[in-house]
Amino acid sequence: MMNRRTFARLAVGALVGGALAAAAQPTGKVWRIGYLAKGVRPPDGKAPVPLRNALQALGYGESKEIVFEGRWGDVRSERLPGLAAELVAAPVDLIVALGGEGAAAARQASSTIPIVVLNAGDVVETGLVSSLAHPGGNVTGVNDQSAVLSAKRLELLKELVPAATRVAVLWNANDRAMTLRYREIEKAARTLHVGIEPLGVREPDDFDVALSAMNKSRPDAMMMVTDALTVLNRQRIIDYAAAHRIPTVYEYGYLVEAGGLMSYGGDMAENFKLAAEYVSKILKGAKPGELPVQQPNRYFLVINLKTASALGIRIPQSLQLRADQVIE
Repeated sequence: MMNRRTFARLAVGALVGGALAAAAQPTGKVWRIGYLAKGVRPPDGKAPVPLRNALQALGYGESKEIVFEGRWGDVRSERLPGLAAELVAAPVDLIVALGGEGAAAARQASSTIPIVVLNAGDVVETGLVSSLAHPGGNVTGVNDQSAVLSAKRLELLKELVPAATRVAVLWNANDRAMTLRYREIEKAARTLHVGIEPLGVREPDDFDVALSAMNKSRPDAMMMVTDALTVLNRQRIIDYAAAHRIPTVYEYGYLVEAGGLMSYGGDMAENFKLAAEYVSKILKGAKPGELPVQQPNRYFLVINLKTASALGIRIPQSLQLRADQVIE
């Protein structure tokens, strides 16, 4: 006859054994994550490391819980709709779209597959979502505060170069999200009594025209709006600014680490982490239209003192004290 202690021991053993067996069972579901970007395909053909690492930290191992289907436009806007259609046909369970044009192409390709966007500009102004709090539809992600950030960058530039009255702005005029960002710079310029020289580019050859325009009439300073096209040509811009001693403000710190003078904006790795968190929530059953669009947790001011010295610019102490990173 089984006593109470023996029964309890056997019952506990059965529960533990069952739990271990369940843990050992494969889930059977491998999620297919589409990744769409306008930029150049990386040599390894894989999604960005920050996104993969963030999903790994959330328990999604590559080739186990998830596999990526990556598509890159190689800086050709016209390729994006076809690439988005390929992801939909694959089919994928979710699309992570980087940049305004990639996000728009993904949204046009499917109204049902969940889409998580980042670095896509102001997602309300571009029509990707209905509102930040209630996106609706199948799109959510990380928002860029174009109006606030554009004005802040121009204010920082004026603080850095108080005498500046003409500022050249380089941006991808084919990208609606980047054009909206340029428009916000124009608005801020009127308040700060600064003249803007528009240098819209649409393809790599346009950079020759833009730089020639600055050769003929040198601006007091420059701002570069970041997207796949300008990033592809970033070193050319950084080198031009250095050679012609033009103080330039960028949007991301990695451009300052590459030799740029100053930047103010979010952190790309942090943005990918935020996007990964929403990917995880959606894979667990959340509806993208019910996930409020996120704002980056913080923005970073990065200054390169070595570049400043080469340009003959003295960085005000007030800026150095507020900087999150100072490169010497």
